[in-house]
Order: sequence, then structure tokens, then C-alpha cells
Amino acid sequence: MRSACLVACLAGLAYAAPAPQNINFEEVETSDAPTLTGPPINAVSQPVTYNEEAAKASAAAAVTEELSSPSKRGLTKRGIDDPCSPQPQGYGPKPSTDSADAFLAFRTFHDTALNAPTPQGYQRSFVDLQASVNANAYMGLYTLKTYDTIKCQQLCDAASLCTAFNIYFERDPTLAPAEACPNPAGFTNIKCTLWGSGVTTEAAKNKGQYRREFQVVIAGSNAYTKDKAPETQPGFDGPTPFGGAINAPGNYMGQKYFPGVYDAGQCAGACQANTAYNSRHPRSDGTFDACQFFNAYVLSKNNVPQGTYCSLYTKAWGRQYSTNYGQYRGSDYYSVSSSYGYTLNPPSSGHI
Repeated sequence: MRSACLVACLAGLAYAAPAPQNINFEEVETSDAPTLTGPPINAVSQPVTYNEEAAKASAAAAVTEELSSPSKRGLTKRGIDDPCSPQPQGYGPKPSTDSADAFLAFRTFHDTALNAPTPQGYQRSFVDLQASVNANAYMGLYTLKTYDTIKCQQLCDAASLCTAFNIYFERDPTLAPAEACPNPAGFTNIKCTLWGSGVTTEAAKNKGQYRREFQVVIAGSNAYTKDKAPETQPGFDGPTPFGGAINAPGNYMGQKYFPGVYDAGQCAGACQANTAYNSRHPRSDGTFDACQFFNAYVLSKNNVPQGTYCSLYTKAWGRQYSTNYGQYRGSDYYSVSSSYGYTLNPPSSGHI
């Protein structure tokens, strides 16, 4: 979706000047959200398909396209199982009484979650909740044979840009509920979901749902976030860690927001696309404003990660300018985390 600020701030911006670097709420709130913010209700496996190079190229193309003509991306719909079709059986334990209340109260689930080890290089984000994560940065799903935080961590480490995981027990139906089988027997899946940004208690919003008369519920939900900086980017020095977002006295070019996985490569693509656009529209003396530096960070709404926010500049700024930790919009608080800077190397001459 077209961003008015992107056009105003970046189009032919050969005139970088001091400007406030407030969060552009209009773009954040009107951007197309990811189609999936968690696994589909009937899924037992959904391998990670995120492609960094494709995302970077898409980000660059989006910037170039938005500078010339607006477009909207369509959403896709997901299918459901045939009525009363058998569902893949899970491996988790289950209470002797087959009901949602008994599942939620089952002591084995709570003890397993409370005693699960925290993998090396990760911090535990929450423990033993009765809800799973539902957020923009969803990457994939695996069903495990045991409640194994180390196995889930290994799956996250094997997936590019995965920075967190959520493991939990879920009560699922043995048949796809339908008119002929509205409340089939239940079983226990052990699910491991992967995320492209940190996970928080506030993001654990999925408490289950009804499928006809069958109640899906969740127990023993733990989440872990990786202690890791974002990836390096070709052609840039960094990442340089910051406290908050950069709020510099000048040389601000504009911003771009990408809902979903935290991917600094999208910011690199946006930065390079702006330089390319400006070089094709130079001043009369042949000079143009080149993107020499960008600040990438995770933007969260009420402590739930939303996506990657990119601020672009014609010169590099240091940590002492990273003073924007967040802003209120009405009663909602938008916060900054995982803020890093990247500096173009070698720098652009800014002259054709």
C-alpha cells in the first residue's frame, strides 16, 4: 500500500534537511499485515519458507514502485480439511478425562513447562501460559514427539532470521469437526512455532477456539528469544547496536515500514533503491542525495512486535542520537527494540 510519507520524504529527495523522525503511524496502520500471524488451526507442520534475498529485492522494488505508482498486495485464503477427515495424531500425553477443562488442569503439562531447560543463547520470554503466540512475525510450525525446548531451538537456529520460538501442548480433534462429527475425541499435539522477532507475554493471544463443538485449548506454553544481533548486510558496515531509534538533527531522508519478520535486509534494499532513484533524478549540478546510513529496528505495539521499521539518512549517526524509545498514539504505546545502524561502505559520492 502506498505511503504518503514515503513519497513526500523520499521521492527525488535530493534535498535532505532536518526533520522530525517520529514514527509514521499512518504507514504502520495502513500497511498490509501478513496473511498468517500463527499456524492455521488444522496445521501440524509448516516449514519455514522466508527468503532473505527475495525479501530484500521485494523491499527495493516496493520503494521504487511506490515512488511512481501505488499498488496493493492481495491476501490469500487458506483451506480447511474435508469434513470428518482423520487428523494427524499427536504424541503428547493427555488427561484421563477428554475435555478442555481437564486438559487445562492436567498437572503433567504445567510441570513439563516449568521444568523445561532454557537453551544456551536464549532468554525465556514467558513460561506455562495457556495461550500461544499470535503476531506478525510468524515463520513456521513443527510438531514434535516430545516437549523438547532444545529441539525447538535447533529448528529455530536452522531457519534464517528466526529469533524466537514458542513451544506448547495443544488439544486438537482426532477428526475435522463437521455436522456429522461436531465434537470428536481429542488428542495432544506438541507444537513448536518459529518467529522472526522477539516474543512477549502480550503476544500470547491465541487461547484456542471452537471448531464446531470441539474446543481447542493450549497449555504449558513457553517462549524463548535469542540473544542475537541482526545479520550483516553486503555493502554496509554494521550492525551497530543502539539504545533506541535514531533521532538526528539533520540529514533525514525518510522511512519505510515492513510488517512481519524483523529483517534488516529490507532496510538495506530500501536504502539502495532510494540512492538509485535519486541518482536518476539529480540536481542540475549533477549531485544527488545518497542513502549513506540506515537505522533498522523492531516496532512493537503495546509490547507485541509488528514489523521492521527503517529510517534512512544521508550521513551516519552514532549511538548518542538513538534517543527515540517509543511514542504514544492515543492509548497505544509503540516501542522501539533491537535497534541497529548500518553505514554504507564505501560511501557514495552523491554525484553522477
